[in-house]
Amino acid sequence: MRKGIRLIFVIWFGMHALCAQNKQLLYDFNEIPQSLMLNPGVKTSEKWHVGIPVLSGLSFQAGTSGVTVNDLFADDGIDFTTKVRERVLDAMTRKDDFSSTSQIEGFYVGFRGRNRPDDYYSFGMYGETDIIVYWPKDLALLAFEGNGGDNIGRSFDLGDLSLRGEMVNVFHFGVNRKISNDLTVGARAKLYSSVFQFQSIHNAGSFRTSPGQNNVYVSSMVADMQLQTAGVKGFYDILDEDTSTTTKDLTRLFTKRVLLGGNLGLGFDAGFSYNLNPQTTITASVLDVGFIYNSKDIQNYTLRGNASTEGITVFLPEDINDVNNDLWQELVDDIEESLPYEENSSGYISLRPVKVYGSIRYDFGEGDGRSLENCGCGVNMERGGGMSGIYRNSVGGQLFLMKRPRGIQPALTGFYQKRLGRTLSLKTTYTVDKYSWTNIGLGLNLQAGPVNFYVLGDNLLSYRNVADSHYASLQFGFNIISWNDN
Repeated sequence: MRKGIRLIFVIWFGMHALCAQNKQLLYDFNEIPQSLMLNPGVKTSEKWHVGIPVLSGLSFQAGTSGVTVNDLFADDGIDFTTKVRERVLDAMTRKDDFSSTSQIEGFYVGFRGRNRPDDYYSFGMYGETDIIVYWPKDLALLAFEGNGGDNIGRSFDLGDLSLRGEMVNVFHFGVNRKISNDLTVGARAKLYSSVFQFQSIHNAGSFRTSPGQNNVYVSSMVADMQLQTAGVKGFYDILDEDTSTTTKDLTRLFTKRVLLGGNLGLGFDAGFSYNLNPQTTITASVLDVGFIYNSKDIQNYTLRGNASTEGITVFLPEDINDVNNDLWQELVDDIEESLPYEENSSGYISLRPVKVYGSIRYDFGEGDGRSLENCGCGVNMERGGGMSGIYRNSVGGQLFLMKRPRGIQPALTGFYQKRLGRTLSLKTTYTVDKYSWTNIGLGLNLQAGPVNFYVLGDNLLSYRNVADSHYASLQFGFNIISWNDN
């Protein structure tokens, strides 16, 4: 039980780097090879590409739908306890969350089929960490206020405790096929190698204190709670031993699990791009439809049952000489019998957080005087330069949906994309989601010969005071690209 509680507190207090998974700037930014990872059916025109190992795709984000660092620690003359009461306990709900996602691309390669030039194949490996912790409102109130006073008779919902996290290495292979000048489709198979996983997502129960009959108060608890962990105990045991080889042991275990030595799973991505007319394109994709079967290094913790207690009943003065530690132990034993805590090593299946993207784009602004034929290339794509001279501008909207433990998490984005010459592309976005209503992002893609560099930054207005920001994001990478006539 102590290990389970310690894990929860490590997660909770370690959430100073928080983020969400929407990559609205990268989605449909066709000039960047990594856009293929968000839509396997994106339109492609390159002959091949190779990502610079480790540096081809780095994504770091931060966000919270609830309280910010500035809300609690700003020097504004307000007492800290008052801030906690007004800005956390009173303002945040059980739907608020702290979520964290980061991604590092190990390697990424793509090439066009020699015998099937309409097919573009890609493969690679990347590591991803995803953690989400929902605000346990009732449990926080119970810890802050206690179960006395105005809380007598109140039922505290134990189901407010909900968290999930994992670190996984992903090996992938995808095929992108141009069906016609109007339609491009794609799919990607994924093999997951889990480093660790934990979840406590289907909790239920309540805690209530009310007036008693034989004593002043009676406390009742009904619980059906579970914390499942896979791969956590191995790391915990190494750290707990704290020997001279701790660092080497941790590195060895981490490497083993990254290279298919952990719990394994399967998944897939799919997507398409379709031209409604030469200037209007719709796209959609679904990512990470998959699962991991956790059977190794399992440690689960359960608390199921119900119990009521009025404490120790003592009749004075006749029982004054019988008050001893045995009475307390008997009380503890009775509670543990009615509300047993157990540990087990049963395997379980964890589902990947499914993500769905969709967009509609309108292209305009003829760039080089050529006829506006429906070439089937990507936005701003052109033979020899990789970017189209047909339309220099794009405007449209994007929708993002993500499956989370407490429902679907949506985001809506409007964007404008501009091509400046053959070497520079810019994309700006405005996104509304649960983290921010003022998220303005800017992306830059630079093509210097075969060298491709991109940098994408979200919620730029927040950089005036990062401590008061609900969301911040940065993505960048380097690739080598060869175009079709190179």
